[in-house]
Amino acid sequence: MVEKSRWETQSDPPGSGASGMDKGRALKSIVGLQSEIPEDAFTAATLGVKRSGSGVVIRDSGLVLTIGYLITEAESVWLTRPDGRLIPGHALAIDAETGLGLVQALDRLDLPALELGRSSEAKLGDPVIVAAGGRNQSVRAAIVGKHEFAGYWEYLLEEALFTAPAHAFWGGAGVIAADGKLIGVGSLHIEQSAEQGQQGDVNMIVPIDLLRPILDDLIKFGRVDRRPRPWLGVYSTESEGNIVVVGVAERGPAAAAGLRRGDIISAVGASSVASLADFYRKVWRCGPAGVEVPIEVVRDERRVGLRVHSADRAAHYKKPRLH
Repeated sequence: MVEKSRWETQSDPPGSGASGMDKGRALKSIVGLQSEIPEDAFTAATLGVKRSGSGVVIRDSGLVLTIGYLITEAESVWLTRPDGRLIPGHALAIDAETGLGLVQALDRLDLPALELGRSSEAKLGDPVIVAAGGRNQSVRAAIVGKHEFAGYWEYLLEEALFTAPAHAFWGGAGVIAADGKLIGVGSLHIEQSAEQGQQGDVNMIVPIDLLRPILDDLIKFGRVDRRPRPWLGVYSTESEGNIVVVGVAERGPAAAAGLRRGDIISAVGASSVASLADFYRKVWRCGPAGVEVPIEVVRDERRVGLRVHSADRAAHYKKPRLH
């Protein structure tokens, strides 16, 4: 992640345009979000114990959509209305596969719900508003990419959205299309190179279409009714054509199996890995969480075989408490 990027403030967002969309009204659905996490939480060391970002009201009941890492293991959540009033919230659900999270306001928000759009219909060059924390933190941007994204923390999107210019406060920001509908939620700030097809800084956006099939499960059960993927607890990156381990989660399966920083992951089982996304797909094809994953690494120019007893990522997290 990058802490800051070039951005502009729209203190007076445009009103109705050719599409008839009232952008000022749409921005009223954006709230600030602050969370506190116990110091002994599994993610405290990597994500911090105080996290801040944004969320988008998607139901009149005060249901707020955000990015999941802001509320993972949160013991308290506060939502900030555009007028600055604080409302307590409850971390209702997190989905590790999409990276999305839900917060339920515990008092009346009295803010309009933003209608969900269709991210699959978004096209390169389409204008969008990336809105964070209220009316005074919105950026006029455009969609500059739609393609696969593999994150170092065992995360993969088949088709993420990318917007530019990048917003400095991207976490949980709402991406609003020209028709006034929500088409994504901000996740990352990425420095792109010319070789990646996009120059300059961009925001990686989780497309809203990923929410539709899982929303009811998240509201009812706090999770999606599917078998969790095997999680290794390894942080890895692509470097000079190799998949390199840059770290392992303390108390995670990879650490227990002896995976080390600097190891080059060469194969899963008998199949060599060609990219970070390929590595994840081959691990996930081994079976559900709990399956043993055979991995071959290159360490000190020697090939080493390891067997990682995978886990359910969520099982390592503290459960949210209701206020």
